Amino acid sequence: MGRFFIYLAYNGTRYSGWQTQPNAPSVQQTIEEALTTILRTPISLVGAGRTDAGVHAHEMIAHSDLPCQAGEEAALLVDRLNKLLPRDIVIYRIVPVRQDAHARFDAVSRTYHYYLTEDKDPFSDGLMLKTYRRLDYARMNEAAALLFEYVDFTSFCKLHTDVKTNNCRVTEARWIPLEKAGQWVFVITADRFLRNMVRAIVGTLFHVGTGKLSVEDFRRIIQSQDRGQAGSSAPAHALYLERVVYPSELFL
Repeated sequence: MGRFFIYLAYNGTRYSGWQTQPNAPSVQQTIEEALTTILRTPISLVGAGRTDAGVHAHEMIAHSDLPCQAGEEAALLVDRLNKLLPRDIVIYRIVPVRQDAHARFDAVSRTYHYYLTEDKDPFSDGLMLKTYRRLDYARMNEAAALLFEYVDFTSFCKLHTDVKTNNCRVTEARWIPLEKAGQWVFVITADRFLRNMVRAIVGTLFHVGTGKLSVEDFRRIIQSQDRGQAGSSAPAHALYLERVVYPSELFL
């Protein structure tokens, strides 16, 4: 048995999130069942994070101990998995890593994207958030830059979670226009994220963009360390886990 990182992507619309749930379909459970069927032995996965119900991933990484060899045998497993898995989950590659490598704890950064469209677009329905008010993206970027000055993001954390600290270091946070006019993406990178953190930040930035909150109001919300002061969470369907980065020495 060797340890591998599994690189995958999924459309999260039909799932209760990444993590296995007792009474709802999850991405983790779906892949574990496919691996168990193919390899004829129980297989478990550990993901780089826990995306919420309806959230997508352009790149999720999970680790697992698999009874296969790197190279051609792992490539064959990728092919067999993609034939068995539903159309909304894809496996990109399976790569060998050190036996102590951990998909969650060894990640040094994660990047999320949140997509908006100002115009009705049937091809982004369910994959981007349609906005009904014009937003001031320059003002939202000014507010987002304040995230670099703080490490405690209790104001944007889901209440009653089991984490030991609400500290994160944000290294990127900005709204970027996409090639198609009227479409924008919020890009945020940090060493770790709290439950519901990105959606809470985006939801609060919406209030800055409409003028309901000022940039200094956004600062006061961060400083308050009170989730009740921040805006409501932005809808899940426009959020994507985009990239997870690991130290190069983990890979064989």
